[in-house]
Amino acid sequence: MPKVIGIDLGTTNSCVAVIEANEPVVLENAEGGRITPSVTAINPKSGETYVGQIAKRQGVTNPENTIFSVKRLMGRKFDDAEVQKAVKTLPYKITRATNGDAHVHMGSKAYAPPQLSALVLQKIKQDAEAKLGEKINQAVITVPAYFSDAQRQATKDAGQIAGLEVLRIINEPTASSLAYGMDKQKADSTVAVFDLGGGTFDISLLQMGDGVFEVKSTNGDTFLGGDDFDNRILDWMLQEFRQESGIDLSQDRMALQRLRDAAEKAKIELSTVFETEINLPFITADASGPKHMVTTLSRSRLEQLVSDLLDQTEEPCRQAIADAGLNPQQIDEVILVGGMTRMPAVQSKVKDIFGKEPNKSVNPDEAVALGAAIQAGVLVGDVRDILLLDVTPLTLGLETLGNVFTTLIPRNTTIPTSKSEVFTTAADGQTSVEIHVLQGERPMAADNRSTGKFILDGILPAPRGVPQIEVTFDIDANGILSVSAKDKGTGKEQKIVIQASSGVSKEDVERMVQEAQQYAEEDRRKRAEVETRNQADSLVNTAEKLLSEVGDNAPADLKQDVESKIAALRSAIQQNDVAQMQACMNDLNTALQSLGQAVYSQTEAGPQAGPTPDDPGEGPQDDNRPEGTVEGEYREI
Repeated sequence: MPKVIGIDLGTTNSCVAVIEANEPVVLENAEGGRITPSVTAINPKSGETYVGQIAKRQGVTNPENTIFSVKRLMGRKFDDAEVQKAVKTLPYKITRATNGDAHVHMGSKAYAPPQLSALVLQKIKQDAEAKLGEKINQAVITVPAYFSDAQRQATKDAGQIAGLEVLRIINEPTASSLAYGMDKQKADSTVAVFDLGGGTFDISLLQMGDGVFEVKSTNGDTFLGGDDFDNRILDWMLQEFRQESGIDLSQDRMALQRLRDAAEKAKIELSTVFETEINLPFITADASGPKHMVTTLSRSRLEQLVSDLLDQTEEPCRQAIADAGLNPQQIDEVILVGGMTRMPAVQSKVKDIFGKEPNKSVNPDEAVALGAAIQAGVLVGDVRDILLLDVTPLTLGLETLGNVFTTLIPRNTTIPTSKSEVFTTAADGQTSVEIHVLQGERPMAADNRSTGKFILDGILPAPRGVPQIEVTFDIDANGILSVSAKDKGTGKEQKIVIQASSGVSKEDVERMVQEAQQYAEEDRRKRAEVETRNQADSLVNTAEKLLSEVGDNAPADLKQDVESKIAALRSAIQQNDVAQMQACMNDLNTALQSLGQAVYSQTEAGPQAGPTPDDPGEGPQDDNRPEGTVEGEYREI
């Protein structure tokens, strides 16, 4: 049976795992790493696309075409406050799409965020196939627990564009709890999963026992993570350099990328040391010459810079505890997930909130992918006796008369679920109603996130309050919503799956799938072109070296033939003609074989002029030996 992979599609890094021999294992990527940077880039000269570690490495010299943290833009409108905040800090260009979504520019083209996430998923898929030796078509993909309906749909679209059937969208803290609790199924316990990653923060409370993982509540912030901590260090570095040299680096994209990389490195180092040196030579130059940045950042200074970010994790935790009807003393374990939880100040904050030392037994970078693999195993029957009961993170409802937000499904309702409610018209003779679906916790509709709108028409004219319109909300196991409205008088019904809110319509997804396949083919062609050119260069060097080594031991006509074939191959390399390079390499290889055969023939013929094996002692006698010369005798001792 084909394997189903579990993917942690992270803001900073991604990870993939699979069930092997009833245990989840992380699969290494093509570069040998267990995590893959969620970074894509395009070479503006060659048009070649890079993904993962290769893309991240070239970011300093190509900052405007190197896209990272795109997960923060998934399912968001350009006018969202979070997107406007990102526009000011990210080195690449973010623009408004025709539908109001945030799109990202890479090279000369604008991309929807799901397209760029699809490139990362595509690499993960290909690397997993190479590792497992079989085709992979299905996956379970994780999302932050506090992701909205639009963000979940955008993630599912990304999987589809990458050529994957997404069997399930699963919340990251829930996946982590599976990784933590798979071998603890018999113990009844209440667990909090504190997940602070590169771009998002989630807190989920679960009850575990007898193989049942039931989420009681979840909360979080989809725009709080390691990127924000990096930006605080980056701002501090800019300020320090400005005070020291009088130069503002905030508009120098290449310098900013170097500073951003140094900020991330310093943050990571300060989790294990108390002080780190930031040393960036030749960061810029002015009339007096080159300028270098050399400064020291201490752990205590870092904690001062990010203290308010740490405080932002507290309220979601308190709210999740209250929503679950618990107090901190009733929580048995607090599991840390996400790279940022390695920071000592984060661990101290968790201890302050929950009143106990956090559990650091799971790998914060791999736990989510391992849990996704377990859920994949459950779906295909490889893992048994595990039941996962997740919840919807945000309240869902409708806009009603007076801009009021009327709740249909409260937050932390176990999914899948369905809820119906009957509404009526607000005016006499009204023949149609607009169903405006919203997601959020505020009492007024305008303060919540619009998820979608549709019109139910064909209602029979009647005094207001008479028609009965039944609205039904359905949330599937992925947390994705569909809404239907039915006029009970006429039987007229209208239904919508809230998917356009992801910013990518069904037609767009199909187009992007085709584009992704074309890009994959184009990438293969370019890779083959580079490999052929490298082979051709190598063959030219080998041939020239061979010519210099054989010297006069080879016939002149064969040497001339090889030289002409080398010249032809050089010409093909300069023209970058792959077919011609292949043909010239074949011709040169044939000529080299002939040359080698001739050289060996001459070498073999040389010794035959000397003594024969049958008469080893015979040879030409030297009658002109000096008098008194005595033949020596050789005797083996």
